[in-house]
Amino acid sequence: MHVQYCVLRNPMFVKLKASNVHSLDVPDEDHIHASASVNMGTEGLTLHLLEALVSHPVLTFALLVAALLSTWWYIRDSYEVDTFSLKQKGAADLASSASPRLKTLILDVTDSESIRRARRFVSKEVGERGLWGLVNNAGRSTPIGPLEWMHLEDFTKVLEVNLMGVIEVTLQFLPLLKKGRGRLVNVSSVLGRLAIIGGGYCPSKWGVEAFSDSLRRDMQQFGVKVSIIEPGFFRTNLTRLGPIEADLRRLWTRLPQEVKDSYGVTYLDEYLKCQDFSMRILASPRIATVTRCMEKAVSARFPRTRYTAGWDAALLWLPLSYCPSFVCDFVLRLLLPPPAAHTL
Repeated sequence: MHVQYCVLRNPMFVKLKASNVHSLDVPDEDHIHASASVNMGTEGLTLHLLEALVSHPVLTFALLVAALLSTWWYIRDSYEVDTFSLKQKGAADLASSASPRLKTLILDVTDSESIRRARRFVSKEVGERGLWGLVNNAGRSTPIGPLEWMHLEDFTKVLEVNLMGVIEVTLQFLPLLKKGRGRLVNVSSVLGRLAIIGGGYCPSKWGVEAFSDSLRRDMQQFGVKVSIIEPGFFRTNLTRLGPIEADLRRLWTRLPQEVKDSYGVTYLDEYLKCQDFSMRILASPRIATVTRCMEKAVSARFPRTRYTAGWDAALLWLPLSYCPSFVCDFVLRLLLPPPAAHTL
Protein backbone atom coordinates (compact mmCIF):
# COMPACT_ATOMS: atom_id res chain seq x y z
CA MET A 1 0.00 0.00 0.00
CA HIS A 2 1.38 3.38 -1.02
CA VAL A 3 0.03 6.59 0.39
CA GLN A 4 0.51 10.31 0.02
CA TYR A 5 0.32 12.51 3.09
CA CYS A 6 -0.82 16.09 3.38
CA VAL A 7 -0.23 17.81 6.72
CA LEU A 8 -2.71 20.67 6.79
CA ARG A 9 -1.51 22.59 9.84
CA ASN A 10 1.63 22.65 11.90
CA PRO A 11 1.35 21.86 15.63
CA MET A 12 -0.20 24.74 17.51
CA PHE A 13 1.86 26.07 20.40
CA VAL A 14 0.09 28.81 22.33
CA LYS A 15 2.12 31.39 24.23
CA LEU A 16 0.47 33.01 27.19
CA LYS A 17 1.62 36.52 27.96
CA ALA A 18 0.77 38.12 31.26
CA SER A 19 -0.69 41.63 31.08
CA ASN A 20 0.78 44.42 33.13
CA VAL A 21 -1.93 45.81 35.41
CA HIS A 22 -1.36 49.17 37.10
CA SER A 23 -3.48 50.38 40.01
CA LEU A 24 -3.46 53.61 42.02
CA ASP A 25 -5.63 52.24 44.86
CA VAL A 26 -3.84 51.87 48.20
CA PRO A 27 -4.96 48.64 50.00
CA ASP A 28 -6.18 48.93 53.56
CA GLU A 29 -4.72 46.94 56.48
CA ASP A 30 -7.33 44.14 56.30
CA HIS A 31 -6.51 43.54 52.65
CA ILE A 32 -2.80 43.40 53.46
CA HIS A 33 -3.32 40.77 56.19
CA ALA A 34 -5.57 38.74 53.89
CA SER A 35 -3.01 38.84 51.10
CA ALA A 36 -0.24 37.79 53.46
CA SER A 37 -2.32 34.84 54.69
CA VAL A 38 -3.03 33.72 51.14
CA ASN A 39 0.65 34.00 50.19
CA MET A 40 1.74 32.03 53.28
CA GLY A 41 -0.85 29.36 52.53
CA THR A 42 0.30 29.07 48.92
CA GLU A 43 3.95 28.84 49.96
CA GLY A 44 3.14 26.19 52.53
CA LEU A 45 1.24 24.11 49.95
CA THR A 46 4.15 24.41 47.52
CA LEU A 47 6.61 23.24 50.20
CA HIS A 48 4.41 20.24 51.05
CA LEU A 49 4.20 19.26 47.37
CA LEU A 50 7.97 19.55 46.94
CA GLU A 51 8.56 17.43 50.05
CA ALA A 52 6.15 14.77 48.75
CA LEU A 53 7.86 14.66 45.36
CA VAL A 54 11.35 14.44 46.85
CA SER A 55 10.39 11.72 49.35
CA HIS A 56 8.54 9.62 46.73
CA PRO A 57 10.85 9.25 43.68
CA VAL A 58 8.61 6.59 42.10
CA LEU A 59 5.65 8.97 42.22
CA THR A 60 7.78 11.76 40.80
CA PHE A 61 8.93 9.54 37.93
CA ALA A 62 5.36 8.43 37.18
CA LEU A 63 4.13 12.03 37.07
CA LEU A 64 7.01 13.02 34.81
CA VAL A 65 6.28 10.18 32.39
CA ALA A 66 2.58 11.07 32.39
CA ALA A 67 3.39 14.70 31.62
CA LEU A 68 5.69 13.73 28.75
CA LEU A 69 3.13 11.33 27.28
CA SER A 70 0.42 13.96 27.52
CA THR A 71 2.62 16.49 25.75
CA TRP A 72 3.51 13.99 23.03
CA TRP A 73 -0.15 13.04 22.54
CA TYR A 74 -1.17 16.69 22.30
CA ILE A 75 1.47 17.40 19.65
CA ARG A 76 0.53 14.22 17.77
CA ASP A 77 -3.13 15.16 17.59
CA SER A 78 -2.45 18.82 16.83
CA TYR A 79 -1.78 17.88 13.20
CA GLU A 80 -4.59 17.81 10.70
CA VAL A 81 -3.63 15.20 8.12
CA ASP A 82 -5.14 14.20 4.80
CA THR A 83 -3.95 10.82 3.55
CA PHE A 84 -4.31 9.78 -0.06
CA SER A 85 -4.41 6.07 -0.83
CA LEU A 86 -4.87 4.20 -4.10
CA LYS A 87 -7.11 1.51 -2.58
CA GLN A 88 -10.25 1.83 -0.48
CA LYS A 89 -9.08 -0.86 1.95
CA GLY A 90 -5.82 1.00 2.59
CA ALA A 91 -7.71 4.21 3.30
CA ALA A 92 -10.07 2.40 5.68
CA ASP A 93 -7.19 0.71 7.54
CA LEU A 94 -5.45 4.04 8.02
CA ALA A 95 -8.60 5.77 9.23
CA SER A 96 -9.32 3.03 11.78
CA SER A 97 -5.82 3.01 13.29
CA ALA A 98 -4.94 6.70 13.37
CA SER A 99 -6.03 9.93 15.02
CA PRO A 100 -9.64 11.06 14.39
CA ARG A 101 -8.16 14.17 12.78
CA LEU A 102 -6.98 12.02 9.86
CA LYS A 103 -8.99 12.29 6.65
CA THR A 104 -8.51 9.92 3.71
CA LEU A 105 -9.10 10.27 -0.01
CA ILE A 106 -8.55 7.89 -2.93
CA LEU A 107 -5.84 9.21 -5.25
CA ASP A 108 -4.28 7.82 -8.44
CA VAL A 109 -1.06 9.75 -9.13
CA THR A 110 -1.17 8.69 -12.80
CA ASP A 111 -4.61 10.33 -13.28
CA SER A 112 -4.54 14.12 -13.68
CA GLU A 113 -8.20 14.52 -12.78
CA SER A 114 -7.75 12.48 -9.61
CA ILE A 115 -4.86 14.77 -8.61
CA ARG A 116 -6.90 17.93 -9.29
CA ARG A 117 -9.77 16.51 -7.25
CA ALA A 118 -7.41 15.89 -4.33
CA ARG A 119 -6.04 19.43 -4.65
CA ARG A 120 -9.55 20.90 -4.49
CA PHE A 121 -10.34 18.78 -1.43
CA VAL A 122 -7.22 19.93 0.41
CA SER A 123 -7.65 23.55 -0.66
CA LYS A 124 -11.11 23.56 0.86
CA GLU A 125 -9.74 22.10 4.10
CA VAL A 126 -6.85 24.53 4.57
CA GLY A 127 -8.49 27.72 3.31
CA GLU A 128 -6.29 30.80 3.52
CA ARG A 129 -3.81 29.15 5.91
CA GLY A 130 -2.19 27.18 3.13
CA LEU A 131 -0.72 23.69 3.32
CA TRP A 132 1.94 22.83 5.89
CA GLY A 133 3.30 19.55 4.49
CA LEU A 134 3.12 17.24 1.49
CA VAL A 135 4.80 13.80 1.47
CA ASN A 136 5.09 12.10 -1.93
CA ASN A 137 5.28 8.40 -1.09
CA ALA A 138 3.47 6.58 -3.91
CA GLY A 139 5.63 4.17 -5.88
CA ARG A 140 6.09 0.87 -7.71
CA SER A 141 9.14 -1.28 -8.41
CA THR A 142 8.32 -3.81 -11.15
CA PRO A 143 9.33 -4.51 -13.83
CA ILE A 144 12.95 -4.85 -12.70
CA GLY A 145 15.69 -7.05 -14.11
CA PRO A 146 18.35 -6.99 -16.82
CA LEU A 147 17.80 -4.04 -19.13
CA GLU A 148 18.01 -6.22 -22.23
CA TRP A 149 14.82 -7.96 -21.11
CA MET A 150 12.80 -4.73 -21.07
CA HIS A 151 10.46 -3.05 -23.55
CA LEU A 152 9.78 0.68 -23.57
CA GLU A 153 6.42 0.28 -21.83
CA ASP A 154 8.15 -1.48 -18.93
CA PHE A 155 9.97 1.78 -18.21
CA THR A 156 6.95 4.02 -18.64
CA LYS A 157 4.86 1.99 -16.16
CA VAL A 158 7.32 2.80 -13.40
CA LEU A 159 8.22 6.33 -14.48
CA GLU A 160 4.56 7.40 -14.61
CA VAL A 161 4.13 6.59 -10.91
CA ASN A 162 7.55 7.20 -9.38
CA LEU A 163 8.56 10.32 -11.28
CA MET A 164 5.78 11.90 -13.33
CA GLY A 165 3.28 11.30 -10.52
CA VAL A 166 5.58 13.05 -8.03
CA ILE A 167 6.08 15.98 -10.39
CA GLU A 168 2.38 16.48 -11.19
CA VAL A 169 1.21 16.15 -7.57
CA THR A 170 3.89 18.61 -6.46
CA LEU A 171 3.02 21.18 -9.14
CA GLN A 172 -0.67 20.99 -8.26
CA PHE A 173 -0.07 21.47 -4.54
CA LEU A 174 2.80 23.94 -4.77
CA PRO A 175 0.63 27.09 -4.54
CA LEU A 176 -0.87 25.79 -1.26
CA LEU A 177 2.62 25.02 0.08
CA LYS A 178 3.85 28.51 -0.81
CA LYS A 179 0.87 30.06 0.93
CA GLY A 180 1.55 28.03 4.09
CA ARG A 181 5.37 28.31 3.83
CA GLY A 182 5.30 24.57 4.34
CA ARG A 183 7.33 21.41 3.75
CA LEU A 184 7.62 19.12 0.74
CA VAL A 185 9.02 15.64 1.37
CA ASN A 186 9.79 13.37 -1.59
CA VAL A 187 10.48 9.71 -0.86
CA SER A 188 13.25 8.70 -3.25
CA SER A 189 15.55 5.75 -2.61
CA VAL A 190 19.21 5.05 -2.01
CA LEU A 191 18.97 3.58 -5.53
CA GLY A 192 18.60 7.18 -6.64
CA ARG A 193 22.29 7.47 -5.72
CA LEU A 194 23.47 4.07 -7.00
CA ALA A 195 21.82 2.15 -9.85
CA ILE A 196 22.08 -1.52 -8.91
CA ILE A 197 19.14 -2.99 -10.86
CA GLY A 198 17.75 -2.60 -14.35
CA GLY A 199 14.30 -1.34 -15.24
CA GLY A 200 12.56 1.95 -14.61
CA TYR A 201 12.97 2.05 -10.82
CA CYS A 202 16.49 3.50 -10.60
CA PRO A 203 15.98 6.08 -13.40
CA SER A 204 12.77 7.22 -11.71
CA LYS A 205 14.50 7.72 -8.36
CA TRP A 206 17.42 9.57 -9.94
CA GLY A 207 14.79 11.81 -11.50
CA VAL A 208 13.15 12.41 -8.11
CA GLU A 209 16.53 13.42 -6.69
CA ALA A 210 17.16 15.93 -9.49
CA PHE A 211 13.62 17.32 -9.38
CA SER A 212 13.76 17.74 -5.61
CA ASP A 213 17.16 19.45 -5.67
CA SER A 214 16.02 21.94 -8.32
CA LEU A 215 12.75 22.63 -6.54
CA ARG A 216 14.50 23.11 -3.18
CA ARG A 217 16.63 25.90 -4.62
CA ASP A 218 13.64 27.52 -6.34
CA MET A 219 11.46 27.46 -3.22
CA GLN A 220 14.05 28.67 -0.68
CA GLN A 221 13.10 32.29 -1.35
CA PHE A 222 9.45 31.53 -0.58
CA GLY A 223 10.05 29.78 2.75
CA VAL A 224 9.16 26.31 1.44
CA LYS A 225 11.58 23.59 2.58
CA VAL A 226 12.14 20.52 0.41
CA SER A 227 13.56 17.27 1.82
CA ILE A 228 14.42 13.91 0.25
CA ILE A 229 14.17 10.56 2.04
CA GLU A 230 16.47 7.83 0.72
CA PRO A 231 15.43 4.45 2.18
CA GLY A 232 17.35 1.25 1.71
CA PHE A 233 15.57 -2.10 1.39
CA PHE A 234 12.52 -2.65 3.61
CA ARG A 235 9.90 -5.40 3.67
CA THR A 236 7.04 -3.67 1.89
CA ASN A 237 4.86 -4.42 -1.13
CA LEU A 238 7.66 -3.03 -3.29
CA THR A 239 10.06 -5.78 -2.20
CA ARG A 240 7.69 -8.75 -2.02
CA LEU A 241 9.54 -11.56 -3.78
CA GLY A 242 6.42 -13.28 -5.16
CA PRO A 243 5.33 -10.50 -7.56
CA ILE A 244 8.94 -9.67 -8.47
CA GLU A 245 9.74 -13.28 -9.37
CA ALA A 246 6.50 -13.68 -11.33
CA ASP A 247 7.30 -10.56 -13.35
CA LEU A 248 10.86 -11.73 -14.04
CA ARG A 249 9.49 -15.01 -15.39
CA ARG A 250 7.13 -13.02 -17.61
CA LEU A 251 10.06 -11.04 -18.99
CA TRP A 252 12.08 -14.21 -19.55
CA THR A 253 9.35 -16.06 -21.44
CA ARG A 254 8.97 -13.32 -24.05
CA LEU A 255 12.69 -13.10 -24.82
CA PRO A 256 13.91 -14.27 -28.24
CA GLN A 257 15.64 -17.65 -28.10
CA GLU A 258 18.94 -16.08 -29.15
CA VAL A 259 18.89 -13.81 -26.08
CA LYS A 260 17.97 -16.71 -23.79
CA ASP A 261 20.87 -18.76 -25.16
CA SER A 262 23.32 -15.92 -24.42
CA TYR A 263 22.31 -16.01 -20.76
CA GLY A 264 22.01 -19.79 -20.44
CA VAL A 265 19.08 -22.05 -19.58
CA THR A 266 19.79 -21.91 -15.82
CA TYR A 267 20.36 -18.17 -15.60
CA LEU A 268 16.84 -17.21 -14.50
CA ASP A 269 16.79 -19.74 -11.64
CA GLU A 270 20.24 -18.61 -10.48
CA TYR A 271 19.19 -14.97 -10.71
CA LEU A 272 16.10 -15.62 -8.59
CA LYS A 273 18.16 -17.48 -5.96
CA CYS A 274 20.67 -14.62 -5.69
CA GLN A 275 17.86 -12.09 -5.48
CA ASP A 276 16.08 -14.08 -2.78
CA PHE A 277 19.31 -14.43 -0.77
CA SER A 278 20.13 -10.72 -1.01
CA MET A 279 16.62 -9.58 -0.15
CA ARG A 280 16.36 -11.78 2.93
CA ILE A 281 19.60 -10.31 4.27
CA LEU A 282 19.09 -6.68 3.32
CA ALA A 283 15.35 -6.02 3.65
CA SER A 284 14.52 -4.70 7.11
CA PRO A 285 11.09 -5.13 8.76
CA ARG A 286 11.52 -1.86 10.73
CA ILE A 287 9.46 0.37 8.46
CA ALA A 288 9.07 2.89 11.29
CA THR A 289 12.62 3.97 10.45
CA VAL A 290 11.24 5.57 7.27
CA THR A 291 8.15 7.10 8.86
CA ARG A 292 10.29 8.69 11.56
CA CYS A 293 12.26 10.40 8.81
CA MET A 294 9.00 11.66 7.33
CA GLU A 295 7.92 12.99 10.72
CA LYS A 296 11.23 14.79 11.25
CA ALA A 297 11.19 16.30 7.78
CA VAL A 298 7.68 17.69 8.33
CA SER A 299 8.02 18.86 11.94
CA ALA A 300 11.70 19.82 12.46
CA ARG A 301 12.45 23.50 12.67
CA PHE A 302 15.46 23.02 10.40
CA PRO A 303 14.77 19.88 8.33
CA ARG A 304 17.64 18.18 6.54
CA THR A 305 18.02 18.18 2.79
CA ARG A 306 18.35 14.37 2.80
CA TYR A 307 17.41 11.63 5.27
CA THR A 308 18.94 8.15 4.94
CA ALA A 309 16.79 5.30 6.29
CA GLY A 310 17.99 1.75 6.86
CA TRP A 311 21.25 0.14 7.90
CA ASP A 312 22.03 -1.07 4.38
CA ALA A 313 21.60 2.43 2.94
CA ALA A 314 23.85 4.02 5.57
CA LEU A 315 26.55 1.34 5.74
CA LEU A 316 26.58 -0.19 2.26
CA TRP A 317 24.87 1.58 -0.63
CA LEU A 318 25.58 5.21 0.24
CA PRO A 319 29.32 4.70 0.93
CA LEU A 320 29.54 2.53 -2.20
CA SER A 321 28.02 5.35 -4.27
CA TYR A 322 31.05 7.52 -3.45
CA CYS A 323 33.54 4.86 -4.55
CA PRO A 324 35.17 4.77 -8.01
CA SER A 325 33.04 3.14 -10.71
CA PHE A 326 35.26 0.06 -10.99
CA VAL A 327 34.79 -0.62 -7.26
CA CYS A 328 31.00 -0.31 -7.55
CA ASP A 329 30.96 -2.56 -10.61
CA PHE A 330 33.04 -5.22 -8.85
CA VAL A 331 30.85 -5.29 -5.73
CA LEU A 332 27.59 -5.36 -7.67
CA ARG A 333 28.90 -8.11 -9.97
CA LEU A 334 29.25 -10.33 -6.88
CA LEU A 335 25.55 -10.04 -6.13
CA LEU A 336 24.25 -11.58 -9.38
CA PRO A 337 25.23 -14.65 -11.44
CA PRO A 338 27.21 -14.20 -14.65
CA PRO A 339 25.49 -15.06 -17.95
CA ALA A 340 26.68 -18.11 -19.87
CA ALA A 341 28.21 -16.01 -22.67
CA HIS A 342 30.14 -13.66 -20.39
CA THR A 343 33.64 -12.68 -21.47
CA LEU A 344 35.20 -11.74 -18.09
